[in-house]
Amino acid sequence: MTRSIQLAVKRCFDIILSASLLLLLAIPMIVIGIAVKVTSPGPALYTQERLGKNGKKIKIFKFRTMVSDSEIETIRWSYDDDPRVTPLGRILRKYHIDELPQLWDIFRGVLSFVGPRPEREVFYDAFETYIHGFRERLKVKPGLTGLAQVTGGSLMPPEEKIICDMENNRNRSVVLDLKLMIKTAVVVLGKVFHGEQRK
Repeated sequence: MTRSIQLAVKRCFDIILSASLLLLLAIPMIVIGIAVKVTSPGPALYTQERLGKNGKKIKIFKFRTMVSDSEIETIRWSYDDDPRVTPLGRILRKYHIDELPQLWDIFRGVLSFVGPRPEREVFYDAFETYIHGFRERLKVKPGLTGLAQVTGGSLMPPEEKIICDMENNRNRSVVLDLKLMIKTAVVVLGKVFHGEQRK
């Protein structure tokens, strides 16, 4: 299967699966949005600018899990026991429920189900100063999950993430995408049934 055909199949798969999940989860997502809205001041959805394929600036959506003015002073990563995270937000983040609105980002084509997680430009600039080639991740469309996410998640250092991302990029295929999506489902379900902490 040629690369162009693989990309076409990947895009069709993204559209069909994201549309199906959006329809299936529409009511639960509305309930979650209302819960976010009524439990803390601010919007239900959080919009953030990140870099997509070829460095193009994209907007992605998440359910808001922090207080609405959490980044007025500076942009920084969240961390364990971050006081900016709301009580409901901790639950949403633990089980990755906050990322459900990104199904819309997949449907509209700025994300794929599988690919390097998109980062903000300020972090790309910072990582590139000591991780040569970190921007190589931008050669493919970013995704909701990938090899780095099923291997170490957000706890994995950037210098290790780039290794996983580049391996994923070199070997990407429809079959690999399916394997990573299955592994992601296993990881999330493991957290639901065993109460593991978010990675």
